[in-house]
This record gives sequence, structure tokens and C-alpha cells, in this order.
Amino acid sequence: MRVLKWLYPGLRVKRYVFLATAGIGFGMVGAALLWGRQLLRVLERQLQMYLGAFAGTTVLYYATGMLLLGFGFALVVVAIKGVVHSILEAITPERESELIDVLYRRRQLKNGPYIVAIGGGSGLSVLLRGIKRYTSNITAIVTVSDDGGSSGRLRGEMGMLPPGDIRNCVLALADTEPLLERLFQYRFKDGELGGHSFGNLLIAAMTSVTGDFQLAIKEFSKVLAVRGRVLPVTTADVRLRAELEDGSVVEGETNVSLCGGKVRSLSLIPSDAEALPEVLKAIAEADVVLLGPGSLYTSVIPNLLVRGIAGALAATSAPKVYICNVMTQPGETDGFTAAEHVSAIERFSSPRLLDYVVINSARVRPHLLSKYAAAGSVPVTIDFPRLRQLGVHTVTEDLLDKGDAVRHDPDKLARRVIQLISSVKKK
Repeated sequence: MRVLKWLYPGLRVKRYVFLATAGIGFGMVGAALLWGRQLLRVLERQLQMYLGAFAGTTVLYYATGMLLLGFGFALVVVAIKGVVHSILEAITPERESELIDVLYRRRQLKNGPYIVAIGGGSGLSVLLRGIKRYTSNITAIVTVSDDGGSSGRLRGEMGMLPPGDIRNCVLALADTEPLLERLFQYRFKDGELGGHSFGNLLIAAMTSVTGDFQLAIKEFSKVLAVRGRVLPVTTADVRLRAELEDGSVVEGETNVSLCGGKVRSLSLIPSDAEALPEVLKAIAEADVVLLGPGSLYTSVIPNLLVRGIAGALAATSAPKVYICNVMTQPGETDGFTAAEHVSAIERFSSPRLLDYVVINSARVRPHLLSKYAAAGSVPVTIDFPRLRQLGVHTVTEDLLDKGDAVRHDPDKLARRVIQLISSVKKK
């Protein structure tokens, strides 16, 4: 029997098993003396005989019973503590003292709100990195139209879905050591592997081994102890197609992001790509749905074009929150205000879809303004009257990261989103 393996030499468990057995025995005798039940008949008779000879009253019976019951309980507690200590010392010798903190944190995270975050690129991973500190009930829904860089090469050579955005989201949700994260983000510089990231290659290898991209992501997530889950919005091999105001047509995510023209319409090829059932289920069960931050036409809106997504968002009773980009994106959202970002999302999904828009209100530092202006990027303007006309509630706050890049601070953004969720629940 497998249970007998606990008694193997060297496990440092037998002594505590015997100690617990003795504690249970003492406790049963004590209980028998207190309540008059002959749980251990022979031993109890002997005790009663000796106690009766020593004192002619029943007071000593109760006192001895209490003592034995307490002593037995103490032995069992010591035994349980010893077994747990022995097991933890063998499994996690260097982190044993942190276990209670880890268990408490995971329990708290498990009780957090159910959040669905939709997007792609680096913007979504920034959001996830902050949100994971408040809940582990996270479903990240990621676009799969990327066709550039390492992802584009793997997509073309292996016929798999692009892994780059998904890799970034998995790593953002990971509860792992910094060195391991650096390993998976490592990008080869020379040779045939030049430009590929180690994480992308690992996902490609897992896809080949399992024969299923979605299963490969699950296994990759297990390796990194991810809080929540990351899902591709569809498993169809989709490409992005944009028609511009001048009538020209651009295909491919990379080309759309660099086209420099105003997008009139956006579609997927093929147009009948179906959303994963798990994605639709997550949206239906969510406490809140977050869209963005991220490139408007190449990271956020492509998810809404997948069949079933727009309908699921319109049907859910969960509040829909758009996290607006801090800066405009050259060649994609030149000159866009916050309201124009919202209008574009609702144009490609359904009117009055969004309930809230979260916008940074802090000033960008002058030297960074100059740097970004040289590349054609400026801060997104908050046009409150137009946002009110669109029927969305505007939430503004200092959300800027203090680094040398103009982007959201993960902690500030997550804290504001959680505050928003709490305030909505109270209404």
C-alpha cells in the first residue's frame, strides 16, 4: 500500500506518527474518565482502580481525565507540526519560512474579482503585471494577427499562431524568479536564430510536441506558475486587412501599423474566424471586462472582429472599461483624442458598448515630450464634452510610469482599475 511508504526510513515521519498515536490514546483515556465511556476498557479499569484506592472521591477522576485529554491533544498538535515541517523541509528548504505568506496571498488572490482583459502587444502585459497583485481570477484574451519579427517568422515557417504577444502576457502573469523571466525574454542576436526570443522558440517546440497551440500555452503557463490564464482569441490563422480613407487597401498587422493613413474599415481574413468557447465563457462570467491599453487598430480592435466577441461583450452585464493609450501612435492614431479612440472601438463592435474610459491625466515630462514629438507621437487629449456625448464615464488619474518611456505604470493602473471595480460593485 502506498500509505505505508510514509513509514520508510529517512522521511522523519514515523516518529510523529507514533507520537500522534500516543496522543490519541491518552486523549481517549482522558475522555473516558470524563464522560464515563469505556473507550479503552482494560486501561480505564486499571486507572479507576488505582485512582479509587488513592482517593475515595470522583474529583481525581475528572482532574486526571482533563490532564490526559490535554496531554493527548498537545501530542497530536506537536506530531502534526512535525510532519508538516519535515515535508516542507524536503520540498522547499530555502522558502519554508515564507510558506504561510504564500498561502495567505494565494487565498486572497483567489477571492479577487474575475477580470477579463482584451488586447495585445506590450500594453496588455503592462496591465496584467499590475492586476495580478490583486486577483488570480484573470483571463487575458490576446490577438493573434501579429505577422512581424520572430512571431511572423515562426508563423510563416511552422504554420503556427504567432506566440509573441501571448508570451509577453504569460510572463506578465507569472509568479516566477526574475532570472527565469529574463531567460524566456532573451532574444538571440546572431546566426539563424537571430531575432528569435527563447520563449517563442519554447512555445513553438511545445506546439510541435503537443500538436496543439492552446495546449502548448497551458503547459508553458504551468512552468511559470501563472496567476490566471492566457487565451488566444481564436485558433484560426487570421490576417488583418485595412481599407484607408484614400481607398487603398493594406494587409498584414505590420503594414497596417505603418500605413500612415486614416483607417476607414478593418477586417480579418478569413472573416468567419470563430472565437474560442473558453473566451466567450470568460466574458459571460466576468465581473469586469478591460480593453487595452495597446495599439488601437492592431492590438485592441482585431479581437472585436473575431466572430462572437462583439456579441458577447454586448450581452454581458459586466462593466466594459477601455484603458486609453497615453500617447498617440504614429501612422495609426495620429492626432486621435480619447473620444476618437472610444468611437473607433464602438464603430467596429457596437454603439454604447463601453461604460468607462480610464485616461492618464498627468503631464508628460518636457524632455520626453520632445523625444516623442520627434517621432510623431503626442499625448492623447481628453475631450470631456465629446466623451459625455458618447455616454461613457471618464476616469482620470496620474497613471504615468516614472521611467524613460511614456507608458502606464502597472501598479498605478491596476490600483485605479481595482478601485473602479469596487465602486461599481457598491452601486
